[in-house]
Amino acid sequence: MMVSARFGDFPHYVPTSKIDDPEKLFTGWMLLSYRKPVSVSSQHAPVEGQNFDAKNATDENPRSFWLAADNKPGQTLTVDLGAEKTIRAIQVNYADYKSGLYADSPDIYTEFTLEASSDNQTWTKVAETEAPRRDRPNAYFELPQPVKARYIRYVHGHIGAPNLAIADLRVFGNADGKAPAKPVNVAAKRDSDPRTAHISWEPVPGAVGYNVRWGIRPDRLTLTYQLFAEDDDTEFGGRQHGHQLNLRALNVGVGYYVAVEAFNETGVSKLSKIICIR
Repeated sequence: MMVSARFGDFPHYVPTSKIDDPEKLFTGWMLLSYRKPVSVSSQHAPVEGQNFDAKNATDENPRSFWLAADNKPGQTLTVDLGAEKTIRAIQVNYADYKSGLYADSPDIYTEFTLEASSDNQTWTKVAETEAPRRDRPNAYFELPQPVKARYIRYVHGHIGAPNLAIADLRVFGNADGKAPAKPVNVAAKRDSDPRTAHISWEPVPGAVGYNVRWGIRPDRLTLTYQLFAEDDDTEFGGRQHGHQLNLRALNVGVGYYVAVEAFNETGVSKLSKIICIR
């Protein structure tokens, strides 16, 4: 048996026949919305020190979210991708903020429209929720055809909860340009606790993030830890400065191999040199 965790929450093709290499199911559509500027129709005031800024909707952190002043139809959230790019899919991840919902109900359903624009003036509908009505807390739309656009706008219709809260509006596709260079100077050192290894590498210019790939064989690096180049969070998972990782997922008495690849909005780099974790 074989599985690949690489780009696990990016779009993948559904297999229709036997697959020898699960990595071939990855579409190659990259995340275009990470930390991009966001404008909104309204924003709820902070509550008990918690802010609900619009920028939370593109930080890829499920613990933060944008909270609208109310959940009435017509509220909007607009992401500026910075330049015209090829859009292939869009995902809206809602957050549960004081919903007070503990059972099903006829009014618990999700309705909204997604629009695209190149100038932030003229908009074209690219996706919308359709009948039958249902709850869609992580609504995902693959566009029938690629769309060239710079701006993506969420136009609210309905949710069952009393608060409109969106953790992330994720836009997938590709940008023009070159994939990042291959990471170099990859180093791996096992900790005094052998379940942990410290992995480091040189930062790659233009990289949005990295995949640290590991396994018990050099030709089976099927386990992946993904982190972004701007990460600086040691509380969850031991990420440090975006080009280091305390990998806390190893078995005692087992040898491993590790390598790193960089990615950006254009694509993925070649895999670095494979290092043995001793």
